[in-house]
Amino acid sequence: MVFSDLFFLYVFLPAFALLYLLGAWADKAFSEGEPKACHVRNAVLVVFSLIFYAWGEPIYVFLMLACVCINYFVGKAIDSQDRHRKGALVMGLVCNLGILGTFKYADFFAHQLQALGIGVPSPHISLPIGISFYIFQSISYLVDVYRRDSHSQKRFVDLLLYISMFPQLIAGPIVRYQTVAEKITERHVTADDVAEGVYRFLRGLAKKVIIANQLYEISHQMLDGNLEELSTASAWIGITAFTLQIYFDFSGYSDMAIGLGRCMGFRFNENFDHPYRSKSITEFWRRWHISLGSFFRDYVYIPMGGNRRHQMVNILVVWFLTGMWHGASWNFIIWGVVFGVIVVVEKYSLLRMQDRIAPVLLHFYCMAVVVVSFGIFYFDDFARMSRFFYMQWGGAAMLCDGVAEAAILDHFWLWVIAIVLCMPVRQAVANYFDQLTADMPVVNKSIGTLSRLVASAAILLLCTALLVGATNNAFIYTRF
Repeated sequence: MVFSDLFFLYVFLPAFALLYLLGAWADKAFSEGEPKACHVRNAVLVVFSLIFYAWGEPIYVFLMLACVCINYFVGKAIDSQDRHRKGALVMGLVCNLGILGTFKYADFFAHQLQALGIGVPSPHISLPIGISFYIFQSISYLVDVYRRDSHSQKRFVDLLLYISMFPQLIAGPIVRYQTVAEKITERHVTADDVAEGVYRFLRGLAKKVIIANQLYEISHQMLDGNLEELSTASAWIGITAFTLQIYFDFSGYSDMAIGLGRCMGFRFNENFDHPYRSKSITEFWRRWHISLGSFFRDYVYIPMGGNRRHQMVNILVVWFLTGMWHGASWNFIIWGVVFGVIVVVEKYSLLRMQDRIAPVLLHFYCMAVVVVSFGIFYFDDFARMSRFFYMQWGGAAMLCDGVAEAAILDHFWLWVIAIVLCMPVRQAVANYFDQLTADMPVVNKSIGTLSRLVASAAILLLCTALLVGATNNAFIYTRF
């Protein structure tokens, strides 16, 4: 099940909202001594999260439950003693990484050994949806308990809620345990939380359905067909469409997850901050998939020594792992290492003279690198990848063709909207409006509320119309 699905929007979500509200009433009625207690709401959220996950592949619910069970007992072991805490942590990390390695990388490593002439059979294990996200959240839980940033969960169902919470289960953002630890047991939701959450969810839905799904039609046409027929312009247009598509697809999912969490009283951290406005690759990766970057920084880079020792090695290791995290394929590893090398080079060159270079040139450099790099990211078949780059960089028979012209002219407003919305335009407009109505708070609030209601209704109607009969609707990052 995905968020941008009519069944989710009109059946699953309303049913969950109704039972969650009843759970809130029950919590209030039966927990007079604990006004913010949420035991019944947590139970409702856990049940719906398990249904949500089991909808696509029910067998892997048991894998997730086993993972939660392991982390529950390991967390208690870490928190209940001083002597063997590190040993318990190591055991928990080995179990989590072992599960991830088995289900995500076993086939990959088997194929590498086979290529070396070692007769290892391929296990042919299918990849459980969202396993990278919930394993990293499990690791976050154990490390935060070990560092005494948080206490271990006393109730199994509450830890299950943290790891299986459906808003961010299958494609993030990666929610750090200490970010939500207190809210798991006690939280309060206001009308403003619900209003802001619903609006944020619908903004994310619009990114996915109105923009990302339409860009997919362009990228799919250009990149998944016969590459020999591409013109140079078609190759550039196709990979540019994918560059925009993956941003609106993934940031749209993050917006929806953050919005749903806000409606339930959770404040998930931002996962994107307009990365396509960046002026360096270093800045780009501070703005793109922020939760993954901060995870590797705090749980890998800094423990390895960070900036204090072997900094270059630490950076390259983190970027190797970043590539590996995205998929069990050499193209992802190469993609990660390439960015690691660029970040290292920038650290000793571009970042030291950035103030002396025109911002437009820096922005052009950054976006050129990002667009080209997504060619590595897109193709896991090296033969197709090399053919694509050959066509992109002048090997095509034609510089431009009718397909390229149609992709631009027939979707002109889609390109305009996508490029404009990559920039912080919405925030700039909101700030300008706040300045105009600074002396009229009642007018500000009334117009703001009315505009959000109109925008929300329009988004829901348009997305519903586009989703009827839609053939492609999966989120890109669910496969990572």
